[in-house]
Amino acid sequence: MTFSIHGLPVARGIAIGRAVIVASSRVDVAHYFIEPLEVDREIERLRVARNQVIDELTRLQQSLSTMKAKDAPQELVALLDVHLMLLGDEDLIGGVKQWIVNRLYNAEWALTAQLEVVSRQFDEMEDDYLRERKVDLEQIAERVLRAMKGSPSPLAPPLPPRDARVASRQELLLDDTIDVPLILIAHDLSPADMLQFKKSVFAGFATDVGGKTSHTAIVARSMDIPAVVGARSASQLVRQDDWVIIDGDAGIVIVDPSAIILAEYGFKQRQFEVERQRLTRLRHTPAVTLDDKKIELLANIESPEDTSAAVNAGAVGVGLFRSEFLFMGRKGKLPDEEEQYLAYRQAVDGMQGLPVTIRTVDVGADKPLDKGGDRERSGREDHHLNPALGLRAIRWSLADPAMFLTQLRAILRAAAFGQVNLLFPMLGNAKEIQQTLGLLQQARTELDERGVAHGPVRLGAMIEVPAAALTLPLFVKHFDFLSIGTNDLIQYTLAIDRADESVAHLYDPLHPAVLRLVADTIATCQASGKSVSVCGEMAGDVALTRLLLGLGLRSFSMHPAQILAVKQQVLRSDTSKLAAWAQAVLLSEDPATLLSS
Repeated sequence: MTFSIHGLPVARGIAIGRAVIVASSRVDVAHYFIEPLEVDREIERLRVARNQVIDELTRLQQSLSTMKAKDAPQELVALLDVHLMLLGDEDLIGGVKQWIVNRLYNAEWALTAQLEVVSRQFDEMEDDYLRERKVDLEQIAERVLRAMKGSPSPLAPPLPPRDARVASRQELLLDDTIDVPLILIAHDLSPADMLQFKKSVFAGFATDVGGKTSHTAIVARSMDIPAVVGARSASQLVRQDDWVIIDGDAGIVIVDPSAIILAEYGFKQRQFEVERQRLTRLRHTPAVTLDDKKIELLANIESPEDTSAAVNAGAVGVGLFRSEFLFMGRKGKLPDEEEQYLAYRQAVDGMQGLPVTIRTVDVGADKPLDKGGDRERSGREDHHLNPALGLRAIRWSLADPAMFLTQLRAILRAAAFGQVNLLFPMLGNAKEIQQTLGLLQQARTELDERGVAHGPVRLGAMIEVPAAALTLPLFVKHFDFLSIGTNDLIQYTLAIDRADESVAHLYDPLHPAVLRLVADTIATCQASGKSVSVCGEMAGDVALTRLLLGLGLRSFSMHPAQILAVKQQVLRSDTSKLAAWAQAVLLSEDPATLLSS
């Protein structure tokens, strides 16, 4: 019987094939108390298991170096680095040892107890990407538990029968003689799994958990593989060898489709492949509307390595380099000026003369940066009632001038080698603006005193809180450009916690209040001769491209994989005809209805 499972679309396309089920592989954990004389033995078991997992992941990293560059997604390299960093985190391991020493828990029980403590901290994080890093922590904990138990690696669970026998997963991954496409259905996929996935015959995948910024989503987009995440109980509802369709456009998993549905999606799949090939021809085509308006299509990146994808997609620059990814998971051991400078310099070089907009670190009291040495130095507390409204983004930077100055100096140094724009997040008032610009000048002075070369930067502010959107004259007075961060602007305008599933359905980019703030920001910048871009999810949503063009937007920044599809919409649009329609949408009580008309 045909049925469908709904999740989140994270990578476009259609995949049709037989299901390969990798259900949740959580390890059963024994809970018992040990004798005081057994403490050293349990700690040694933990150490041996951790080292075994480190060796396993290190071998996987080494295998990446033997792959061709095009077959080794940089996102995967970075995610393996995160896993190894977590395994090497003495704070994490130290917490496990405390459970063993103080409570006399056996090593497995101690590890799961510490995992629960740290998981709660991740659950309290406001940032989607960082909150989803809890999955990485759970995956390495599972690997260590398996190592202590002597169980096989989760990379090799059984697969469906084929040729009257059961093939191992590793065997199937390396078998290139299988004609029927395979669809991977899993509770979750770790970076190590994704490495195998990259070399496999799988045509698409679906997972029970995950979000649009989870590691599975990131790698799927980089590999251009149809994928659906957050499909809840897919790994339990789908059976081994079921026929499955992954609709990466709608975020739907169709199980046991009828012949008619198979034929329909087979046609859609062929259409998508033709469309994708056609889109690649637009890479070098200037993004110009039918009425001759030049549109700037920029890329959002998280690491210097992402610049290659941006260039390949035809981006005319980087509209948002999320620098906080350089700071993640370091437990107070923050990247120094030289390390940051080299990363920013690599991004500048990677864009081959195109501009790079670097956003200063967007972290807060809800994120790992305030742990370890940094927390002890600042004396700040770990727990906050509402992290989304707490000490985050520019507020955090201004509260730690030494850290902020280090980053500013590194960015200014990189600016000596190319076009760099400096973007400040979450500014909300004149005092914050004055403090920020004052520290920037101090950073320049310090470099001059050291005799270190640095370059000019264009200054920009993110408009992501209503207070900023309602005091735009202040911002256009002090900054060269503005960038609308629609993800947070929507959250703060509508009082919606994006992390709370009970109100997630109210998160509406087409709410009249949101559209009014976006439209006013664009209009104010145009009137003052300042450039403005949208760098949130709205920029990469092709359903909203025409509306944003009609509102006067001329600069979009998005994930590199979305650029060509948005460019196609631009090439087909006439902004002179869209303006009146966009104003009608803006004034409507139900903009979604007019948008679909």
